[in-house]
Amino acid sequence: MPYKLLFVCLGNICRSPAAENIMNHLIEQAGLSERIVCDSAGTSSYHTGSPPDSRMSFAARQKLQIKLLGKARQFQKSDFENFDLILAMDQDNYEDILSLDPARKYRHKVHLICDFCSRHNLKEVPDPYYGGPEGFNRVIDLLVDACEGLLKDLPSQDSGL
Repeated sequence: MPYKLLFVCLGNICRSPAAENIMNHLIEQAGLSERIVCDSAGTSSYHTGSPPDSRMSFAARQKLQIKLLGKARQFQKSDFENFDLILAMDQDNYEDILSLDPARKYRHKVHLICDFCSRHNLKEVPDPYYGGPEGFNRVIDLLVDACEGLLKDLPSQDSGL
């Protein structure tokens, strides 16, 4: 069984699809595609079915030469059971996810993605939706740092890797 990661932001069109695709890129480079699977979701249903935001796609293409794939979907309670690790982009998303787990059964699976950063000291990935191109570029830089840290940390999460 592959280790399953879920990246979560508000609308699932900017930060979480960028994280999912950056992580998939790093996983592929490391030759771990058979062992680690990624997905993304949003805590809201605003953009369900939409592709990643064109500005985020442009930033990913410019900075990393990767194409952002996927369609937005809303986080479901079943995701708690279907994923090994759930990575929230910010504190609001983290709390929204945990609010769907009142019994606190899955709390150990939910983390802030910035906890895995080694080069940046921000605690949250800022939402670039209402800003300019520099915000999207900053998100890409933060997510590369966080995803690299996460990938290094994964063997300690699951000795099966």
